[in-house]
Amino acid sequence: MKFGMRTPSPKRSFKARTTGKWKRQAKKALIPGYGKKGMGWIKNPRKAAYNKIYRKTTFSTWDLFK
Repeated sequence: MKFGMRTPSPKRSFKARTTGKWKRQAKKALIPGYGKKGMGWIKNPRKAAYNKIYRKTTFSTWDLFK
């Protein structure tokens, strides 16, 4: 488990900002529960638990400027 500052990834940051609205709408129409809060705990509880702890123990470089 990582503690402290996360390593920034420009490629992932760009990809997250440019994911299209149509792609999200299509997934929402095809996959029941897509984008709903708490669905990660049903789909993969181990990964959801890891992510919850990871988000609480690390911070982004952008958090330094807030």
